[in-house]
Amino acid sequence: MNYQKYTRSFFMPPKMTMKWAQKCYIEKAPVWCSVDLRDGNQSLVIPMSLEEKVEFFKLLVKIGFKEIEVGFPAASDTEFEFCRALIEHNLIPDDVTIQVLTQAREHIIKKTFDALKGCKNAVVHLYNSTSVAQREQVFKKSKEEIIDIAVKGAELLNELKKSTEGNFRFEYSPESFTGTEIDFALDICNAVIDVWKPDAENKVIINLPVTVQVSMPHVYASQIEYMCDNLHDRANVIVSLHPHNDRGCGVADSEMGLLAGADRIEGTLFGNGERTGNVDIITLAMNMFSQGIDPELDFTNMPEIIELYERVTRMHVYERQPYSGALVFAAFSGSHQDAIAKGMKWREENDCKYWTVPYLPIDPKDIGREYESDVIRINSQSGKGGIGYILEQQYGFNLPAKMRESFGYFIKGVSDENHKELLPDEIVSLFKKEYVNIDSNLKIVEAHYAQMGDIEAKVTVDMGNVTNTFTGMVMVVLTLVAMP
Repeated sequence: MNYQKYTRSFFMPPKMTMKWAQKCYIEKAPVWCSVDLRDGNQSLVIPMSLEEKVEFFKLLVKIGFKEIEVGFPAASDTEFEFCRALIEHNLIPDDVTIQVLTQAREHIIKKTFDALKGCKNAVVHLYNSTSVAQREQVFKKSKEEIIDIAVKGAELLNELKKSTEGNFRFEYSPESFTGTEIDFALDICNAVIDVWKPDAENKVIINLPVTVQVSMPHVYASQIEYMCDNLHDRANVIVSLHPHNDRGCGVADSEMGLLAGADRIEGTLFGNGERTGNVDIITLAMNMFSQGIDPELDFTNMPEIIELYERVTRMHVYERQPYSGALVFAAFSGSHQDAIAKGMKWREENDCKYWTVPYLPIDPKDIGREYESDVIRINSQSGKGGIGYILEQQYGFNLPAKMRESFGYFIKGVSDENHKELLPDEIVSLFKKEYVNIDSNLKIVEAHYAQMGDIEAKVTVDMGNVTNTFTGMVMVVLTLVAMP
């Protein structure tokens, strides 16, 4: 592998304070913006139809997103029509703001505002590329010329806002921020802020995207911290992040970026997006949830979300996708199953304020999953603990220790021989077949009871061809019921 053709293409800030590294958790949820209907749609082999996009939009509203990027209206007729359909059919709740993307080009900006006429609340997201590679190879322009593109675009947004019906806020992204010299990124963002002149009632969004991941997450955090410390009119600027996942660090970039001072996250459900995708908002939100922070998004019915997502995007949620994958709570290992079963029993026997069950970072029931079908899974790697848990919880059979061990080995053998997972109904069927009423040569012939201080029983039993009579005391358990 010719590793020598590659080099580090990121830029460290000129001053590093690393204040973010002193924090150990995120204190509150950021402003969430879903870009499923734009970035997550343009990356599909077959983009969603208008009807599918409307259905997805309604799901995002139901989950609790208050800002939703609905597309790039100037890019295609479908994008334009979708934006108009949301507005004209009153599908946007009053507390939800739609967002649209536009390049810093005059005819594209004007068509974008045409798509937004009459919108109650919208964010117009302006961008142009700023990285060294884009400036030199694509646009062949100087830094000053690149800043001029952004400033002229920002000025045109100001003009069209005055003449277009609707309530508009503005966002600017220096695209390819992670490949841009940090001082230059700061200069171009401040130039745009100076044009828009935000105030407390009309804040602007400065979005600092990980258009392509080129560094470790702590580098990105240091870049974000530097920008947050030096942006003009910071009190009236919402710093937003839009991390992609080229190095597999989208979640880490986002979490460290929030620690570094960012206020907002743009991402998608399940991380769909160009190339390796965007940051997965579900993972980010559930990470907060698992540490006792309200994510302000509702994922209590994860199976419903997965069903709709897979149907309209024709994508598949990977089985090991954090929190949402079909197998992320599943325990096949015998030691894991035993620990989970004992942890669940501990919760039943103790007044547990916090969730601390081994191997389960959250309670699967909190996102609409079930212990019996999603957690304890039985195959040749499983142990007696998991098998015993299924029999007791689902069928009421609490096996003695030696019997549980014997049956556990039996089930492992069946699974190993057939090379398959065994479902709960198969397990109980095998238990009944191998252990319940398998020997019918025991018969009670007669029984007599006599009151002799205690109750004495005399029982005659036929065991094959041998008849025996047993005598003993009967233990009587009385249940006292308080009558009204």
